[in-house]
Amino acid sequence: MNSQNTAHDMPTVTNGVNVSALFETIDAVKQTPEIADFQFRASNTWMGGDHNRSTISGFRGACDEQPHAKGPFVVDNAEPPLLLGEGKAANPVEYVLHALAGCLTTTMVYHAAARGIVIEDVRSELEGDLDLKGFLGMDSTVRKGFSVVRVRMQVKSEGDVETLTSLAKFSPVYEMVSRSLPVEISIEKI
Repeated sequence: MNSQNTAHDMPTVTNGVNVSALFETIDAVKQTPEIADFQFRASNTWMGGDHNRSTISGFRGACDEQPHAKGPFVVDNAEPPLLLGEGKAANPVEYVLHALAGCLTTTMVYHAAARGIVIEDVRSELEGDLDLKGFLGMDSTVRKGFSVVRVRMQVKSEGDVETLTSLAKFSPVYEMVSRSLPVEISIEKI
């Protein structure tokens, strides 16, 4: 059973989400808005050729540094042989699809839990169309990144499709991918 609320000291859990703690967090943010400001970080090192590695050690949140309890996490990026790589890992645009799928799913599940909507299963398929002419500088009218991303989610839930879609769209990664945002790049010689 996905929902429980049997004793005064037992948290309410829906969809595997501790809804009691979620509402406590919302109340804490209402009382102290500055705890809502987070900064996520990653560091990256080129390993040669198409291969580079990111390390994610922690983040800043709730006005303090927060180490990842099971981290640091190490994620390799590479390119497939067709794109002149050795295929040692997924490529960065595939990680964008992974991040989008993960964030849409988690966001929908959390928001549904907060509304008492039970979700039994979520699966998704993502496709992103990318024309290499933009990346290669061959055509300035062609985007360098995805021209469109299609997300097909299958959800087993009592919630209706319109509600579930609106809940998924609270996703921070959806917001980042579907709207442009400022990215500041600075390079210093070492």
